[in-house]
Amino acid sequence: MKLQRKNRVRALAVGALAVTGALALSACGSDDTSAGGGAAAKPSNIKCDGKGKLLASGSSAQKNAMDVWVQNYAGACKGTEINYQPTGSGAGVTTFLQGQTAFAGSDSALKPEEVTTSKQVCKGGQAIDLPMVGGPIAVGYNVPGVDNLVLDAKTLSKIFNSEIKKWNDPAIKQLNPGAKLPDLKIQPFHRSDDSGTTDNFTKYLKAAGDWKHEPAKKWEGEGGQAASGSSGVSSQVKQNSGAISYFELSYATASKIQTAKLNTGAKEPVEATVDNASKAISEASQVGKGDDLALKLNYTTKAEGAYPITLVTYEIACDKGNKAETLPATKSFLTYIASKDGQSALKQLGYAPLPTEIADKVRATVAKIS
Repeated sequence: MKLQRKNRVRALAVGALAVTGALALSACGSDDTSAGGGAAAKPSNIKCDGKGKLLASGSSAQKNAMDVWVQNYAGACKGTEINYQPTGSGAGVTTFLQGQTAFAGSDSALKPEEVTTSKQVCKGGQAIDLPMVGGPIAVGYNVPGVDNLVLDAKTLSKIFNSEIKKWNDPAIKQLNPGAKLPDLKIQPFHRSDDSGTTDNFTKYLKAAGDWKHEPAKKWEGEGGQAASGSSGVSSQVKQNSGAISYFELSYATASKIQTAKLNTGAKEPVEATVDNASKAISEASQVGKGDDLALKLNYTTKAEGAYPITLVTYEIACDKGNKAETLPATKSFLTYIASKDGQSALKQLGYAPLPTEIADKVRATVAKIS
């Protein structure tokens, strides 16, 4: 299924606000502080089912969305507590496959062997990928005196593999004629935890650049420094002169971190914005079978204004065989976050709500969960 441009997500104003006390509470003990948030519109059509505590974990990329979703859901459904911990996509999938959580958040679709394993947890069924939100992975940098940096996939590949070590390297100069690039050491930061953001970022480097490693949730590049979660790597960029890393746009916006434009082969370098990411996501195709809605992104797009380092973040749940004690609340919560109300709550956070065609499929699939 090719997503048509008529279903392209509208351009959204990117804004990230400080996390309120209520949002911080919804992090449920996580040390991955939210980069975005803000007052969300009061949901009008949440159907509350189930009682008690619903445990979930995974993607830190979607934590800022989860903060708002959890706050809204808790406001409507007083008897249910949603506990989502942003432990990273890899850890979230592992915990789900061990039967410890009701669903997982992941920035990468399940691998075939993970689907096989899920059949032990999903009695009579299996785990499926439900895309919930998309958005740009920004390349944030801290280079004094440089506020309009342009990079490309090949240069990024060499920076993050410690092959380009100074900001005034000829390869960077060529992409930035006229810029005053300092004789400053590059400090690349990557995720220390298994991360779907890392997976998507390295898929881009492999497809469009000169990445010498296989894309994976676990960082395979040489050298560099590591930090945990999107909040960890963005904080390091904010604090260290010469630093560069990759993280969701909301973290860059909230911390006022400069982001690089990408030379994709289009006429003009492309900025990391929700609208530009939506243009790239609109070229995605469905590769999952049946109720599995896994998508394949086009990392090599040269379309004007299409920002190619994007991710679609999924909720992973059992299609059948959910535990009786968690099924009602799981289905109720997933129904809300896939709804128009749930998707519209993302507009201030630097995320791209689902294209209409995909959103309709997600809603229909969630309705069948049993």
